[in-house]
Amino acid sequence: MFGRIDHIGVAVEDLDAALELYEKTFEMTVAHRETVESQGVEAVLLDVGDGHVELMRPLTEDSPVGKFLARKGPKLHHVAYAVDDVDATLERLAAAGLELIDAKARTGIRGSRVAFVEPKSTGGVLTEIVESSGEEH
Repeated sequence: MFGRIDHIGVAVEDLDAALELYEKTFEMTVAHRETVESQGVEAVLLDVGDGHVELMRPLTEDSPVGKFLARKGPKLHHVAYAVDDVDATLERLAAAGLELIDAKARTGIRGSRVAFVEPKSTGGVLTEIVESSGEEH
């Protein structure tokens, strides 16, 4: 069902401080930086192996990531898996009885199609499925 881990999402309060750690100390290369208004974040993808770490800074306190930070502080936010067809994967997950946050895909970073699965259905881990737009580096 899943091709590979696409990225690990990390919620941060200070994107510049996080970049200092990931880019300078961990020597990860910035692959892409974008403000994703529809999800209320400024996000940076950093290359690590065949996947990425996605650092996310909320644009507002009432965005999903803003609320997450207020409740839990900066930390791991989600694990994202690459899929060939997000619509077919959503159907398979729903048929398996998993509770979906997104019944239909929405637009994510780099024009990807994404959807989230409720953590209560996945052992407490917010799970994202990602269909690439082909807009890779």
